[in-house]
Amino acid sequence: MDSEYYAIGLMSGTSLDGLDICYCCLKDAEKSYSYQLISTVTVKYNAVWKEKLATAILLPPNKLDELSVEFARFMIRQIREFIHEQKIEKIDFVASHGHTVHHRPDEGITIQIGDGELMAKELGLKVVNDFRIDDVRLGGQGAPLVPLGDKLLFHEYDACLNLGGIANISFDNAENVRLAFDICPANLPLNKLAEERFKLAYDESGKLAEKGIVLTGLLQELNDLEFYQSNGPKSLGIEWLNQYFYPLINQYSKEKGEDLLATIVEHEAEQIAQIIQQNQLPKILVTGGGAYHNFLIDRIREKTKVNVIVPENQLVDFKEALVFAFLGLLRIKGRINTYSSVTGASKDSSGGKIWNPLK
Repeated sequence: MDSEYYAIGLMSGTSLDGLDICYCCLKDAEKSYSYQLISTVTVKYNAVWKEKLATAILLPPNKLDELSVEFARFMIRQIREFIHEQKIEKIDFVASHGHTVHHRPDEGITIQIGDGELMAKELGLKVVNDFRIDDVRLGGQGAPLVPLGDKLLFHEYDACLNLGGIANISFDNAENVRLAFDICPANLPLNKLAEERFKLAYDESGKLAEKGIVLTGLLQELNDLEFYQSNGPKSLGIEWLNQYFYPLINQYSKEKGEDLLATIVEHEAEQIAQIIQQNQLPKILVTGGGAYHNFLIDRIREKTKVNVIVPENQLVDFKEALVFAFLGLLRIKGRINTYSSVTGASKDSSGGKIWNPLK
């Protein structure tokens, strides 16, 4: 017998585009799952919030706790407005990824801000959040978490490639075991360069990168970074970019912005293509903001010659928010929502904290 659950999923990614909110219906038919995206919105971060989230990594613990509460209040306001505007009546729960500030799983640390207890109390709804820490405590990377949703909701594709701040991929190996890992940076360095060199939030469709010439020396140095020499499970965070990636880019600061963009696109396309070819993945679903970077998509297609599918905009933009709603459902039901084959943890787990509203 089918069971239907109506949920709100929230996602705030490293690229700082905004808060993605989706209202969806999740169907559970004897552990065979399907979804319907009903309504969605992205609340763009203003300059103040961008600055707060971008610099949160520098805050001492007490100030970070204060920001977690402030960010929760921000999300509460946006959810209330969304419910009102969309005339939503039925909500079984809210699932919030929050916003990652610290991600150092090898040190047992991963922190996503956005106080779930406060959200449940203020909204009067069940809230699931803090999805990553349980896996980290089991020795895992705590990331990526979306692959389980990829396997159970998007099984018609051989792989799911997400081009957010970081590019990550998930697919089943020959033994039908889900594998997933971060491949390389995606939007983070491209957006940073677009802003620094051209005062643009991003390079629309990759038009600037397309005009550039690849700097072969920089390309080689990027491809030689140690991260690319090791196999998954592995994940990337802003810390890695600050320590290893950006210093290489900075050594070429006298070069034209278009050439730097072209080189980073080529680097990303090469790293992504290598994974696709190594694992023989003929049909790939691409989502995340980078799916709109036509030049990057073209370079991936050119290098792989496989069927790279960019779906309708709503799924491109809100797949991660949808999957976190799904992970929240599995957590509430006490089912596995994190694969150790993906994260490297000692075992599969059902991650996330459940906060019930005060009666």
